[in-house]
Amino acid sequence: MNADPVRARRARFARASQLGQRLGYGCFAIALVAFFVGLGTSYSTAVVVIVVASLVAGSITLLPGIVLGYAVKAAEREERESGN
Repeated sequence: MNADPVRARRARFARASQLGQRLGYGCFAIALVAFFVGLGTSYSTAVVVIVVASLVAGSITLLPGIVLGYAVKAAEREERESGN
């Protein structure tokens, strides 16, 4: 484990960012599959609920994951450029 608490904290944020992105994109994949299943069969209430719920859940988890990922990358870049 890193001796530097800042780097350890940044690593935790990076893992949380990856998890948020995976969950968000996974929810979007579920929504896409459910949409095409509904397109091929019929748009029952259950299919519509799955599509909408997956899109909402994906948006809620993906946005912070992406923002946090950019923040971690910016912090690492700034640290490299400052020579620390």
